[in-house]
Amino acid sequence: MLFFLHTLPLLYQLNTNTPCQTMGDPKDPLFSKDGDVTIGGVFAIHRKETLPSFEFAQKPLPLSCSSVNLRDFRLAQIMIFAIEEINKSKSLLPNIYIGYRIYDTCGSRLSTMSATMAVLSGQEFRPRDRCNDQPPLHAILGESESSATVILSRTTGPFKVPVISPSATCECLSNRKDYPSFFRTIASDYHQSRALAYIVKHFGWTWVGAVSSDNDYGNNGMAIFQKIAQEEGICVEYSVKFYRTESDKLKKVVNEIKKGTAKVIVAFVSFVEMGLLIDQLSIQNITGFQLIGVESWITTKNYFTPNSFSSLRGSLGFAVRKINIEGFIDYVIKAFWDTAFPCTKTEGNSSQYSISCTRSEDLLELKNYTEDVLEQRYASNVYKAVYAVAHSLHSLLGCENQGLCDKNKPIRPQQMVEALQKVNFTIQMGDQVWFDSTGGTVAHYEVVNWQQDFDGSFQFKTVGYYDASLPPQQRLMLNTKNIIWAGGQQKKPNSVCSESCPPGTRKAAQKGRPVCCYDCIPCAEGEISNETDSINCKQCLEEYWSNAEKNKCVLKAVEFLSFTEIMGIILVFFSLFGVVLTTLVTVLFYRKKDTPIVKANNSELSFLLLFSLSLCFLCSLTFIGRPTEWSCMLRHTVFGITFVLCISCVLGKTIVVLMAFKATLPGSNVMKWFGPVQQRLSVLAFTLIQIIICVVWITLSPPFPYKNMEYYKEKIIIECNLGSTLGFWAVLGYISLLSVLCFVLAFLARKLPDNFNEAKFITFSMLIFCAVWITFIPAYVSSPGKLTVAVEIFAILSSSFGLLFCIFAPKCYIILLKPEQNTKQHMMGKTLKSY
Repeated sequence: MLFFLHTLPLLYQLNTNTPCQTMGDPKDPLFSKDGDVTIGGVFAIHRKETLPSFEFAQKPLPLSCSSVNLRDFRLAQIMIFAIEEINKSKSLLPNIYIGYRIYDTCGSRLSTMSATMAVLSGQEFRPRDRCNDQPPLHAILGESESSATVILSRTTGPFKVPVISPSATCECLSNRKDYPSFFRTIASDYHQSRALAYIVKHFGWTWVGAVSSDNDYGNNGMAIFQKIAQEEGICVEYSVKFYRTESDKLKKVVNEIKKGTAKVIVAFVSFVEMGLLIDQLSIQNITGFQLIGVESWITTKNYFTPNSFSSLRGSLGFAVRKINIEGFIDYVIKAFWDTAFPCTKTEGNSSQYSISCTRSEDLLELKNYTEDVLEQRYASNVYKAVYAVAHSLHSLLGCENQGLCDKNKPIRPQQMVEALQKVNFTIQMGDQVWFDSTGGTVAHYEVVNWQQDFDGSFQFKTVGYYDASLPPQQRLMLNTKNIIWAGGQQKKPNSVCSESCPPGTRKAAQKGRPVCCYDCIPCAEGEISNETDSINCKQCLEEYWSNAEKNKCVLKAVEFLSFTEIMGIILVFFSLFGVVLTTLVTVLFYRKKDTPIVKANNSELSFLLLFSLSLCFLCSLTFIGRPTEWSCMLRHTVFGITFVLCISCVLGKTIVVLMAFKATLPGSNVMKWFGPVQQRLSVLAFTLIQIIICVVWITLSPPFPYKNMEYYKEKIIIECNLGSTLGFWAVLGYISLLSVLCFVLAFLARKLPDNFNEAKFITFSMLIFCAVWITFIPAYVSSPGKLTVAVEIFAILSSSFGLLFCIFAPKCYIILLKPEQNTKQHMMGKTLKSY
């Protein structure tokens, strides 16, 4: 670079024409050559401008420019190269020679305006007196920066001279109302800004910092990015901007980056501002941030230094596609070499030179001049722009129809604008050139990654592509395996305000902070989230419930009193134990049926009572197991009928005791009215009434299986719905009526004189029976789920065991342990004494 600065004055000697002195003292072109038609060029070949002293004591000196911008100098070279290539062509503008006037804006807005005025001099500014008879200006190529291009386009707008920029990407320039004659051979930032948001989303970064240039390029590009980022759920922690002359703002930007928590920085910064930012990052040794860049700086090798690479290594960004322009490398090297070194050229290959120079400059200093030639990213855009102008002129000058162009045919600027809008051709490298309705082209970007080779050299590694012409899902293509991340790491950095909420939780925004900052709240019972970062939890369907992790809806646990669970096994055991015990008592009574104690207590009703008790014990089994339509109807009807049968037998025995006592009184003949036939009929009648109640219940509204999901939300209780509650309580009411009647009669007969008064035991058994069923009612109503069934079974078994033990245990005791009391004399002895 130092050597190039020494030889820069030689470049000014290339000027072959001095423009006339009008409009004050217009700025001289840096490069110019006359021709039949003329193309203007405006490029920031220098970066800095020094203003003269305005003391008004003497004529102000010209502006002073410094710090060569090799990239824009290369754009000027490719413009001249393309023009010379067309001038040699026999098919494109065959008899027309294109001239050019190229001006240097020094990277200043003031100089841009001055250069624009100068490039227009000799045309619309002086319609009556064209100085030096200069040919009309048919198009202007430039500027390279958006803000400068805005100035250029607004200045030339009233004259309708078409402006074609190779690198001005501001979306603001797409407004055809404000810039009707503007064209560009690069896509607008509308596409690049969206692509930035898409790549950030692709890598799962939701928390980013944003830095932009405080000019049209940066402000418009960052505005589009932030809009798309918000739509894609990306939060911007901070958005700061600065301009190249604002050193204080630059320091604030660096401080904001240092104190921020975002590990990813989107830098929508122009070429010059990025250089200043990198210098500050290097000076303060700020590393570890993943930079996401734009086409203005992402492929600039000037930034590669040992100090800066620690901050920039692993940077990702979108670059203009690289196209190799055949012959340009040789042209650049030869032009510079011949100017800088009057050396001896070897025969053969024009790109190889022998060194016979007497100068002491180290030839390695030429590296800065030629190292970026191979990239040729913006150079190809200038190449396309020159050819677009040539094809437009080819059409307007009638070259297509006549074979030779009409040199004298006047061309108005508006005609050039219309012709440019219609061009459609393919350059020799295979790219198609055309302009859309906004004057732009289709967006094609390479995704490049700043990497360091094993030999220590730096390179831009292509790791993907972005093509705006494809469907949205296919536009961004990346090969993440080839990416080196910030600091040379192999692992992708994580940049989020809050870590992702796992399935089973939902995001809850933190008050006063961006939406990307949130807390992870577990889903409520019965709700799930099966995705990461769910905003809401979803309610499970009615028969489903959330699992323990709250990430899946599973079928609710089905609850019913099962034969296989401990409670069911215990109840089955006691039920069968009751049946066995009842059977043993029946066998014992059958074997001792001729003994006085069995005969004295109405053996027929005793056997019927034992049979009914066995049914009562067995009916409890119908309450265990998964409820079905048949089991629901069976359990309640069998329960009602068997207990009425049981109570009817006890009632019959109680009446027999009362009748037997009356029969012992002198002149009493009451037993003939309640003999064995009447006893059987009474039991049958009482039972028949219960059967009728059950039949009516089942016919009108029978019990049925029901999935109760109201008591427990997390499980389903399968129970028997009563169908008709009235039917159920009618069955229980009838049993209760008979039980109370039996209790009253037994209570009245409890003191009848007898050595073995069965009425006492019936009274006690009915007391237990009534107590059980009275307590059953509140327990039944308040018990949840399968406990309701367990309570009902417990009541059945308790009352059955109560009847069995109270009525038959004393008799069994005498039969088995006190056989001497099992005599008629003993049975009647106490009665005789009482008289």
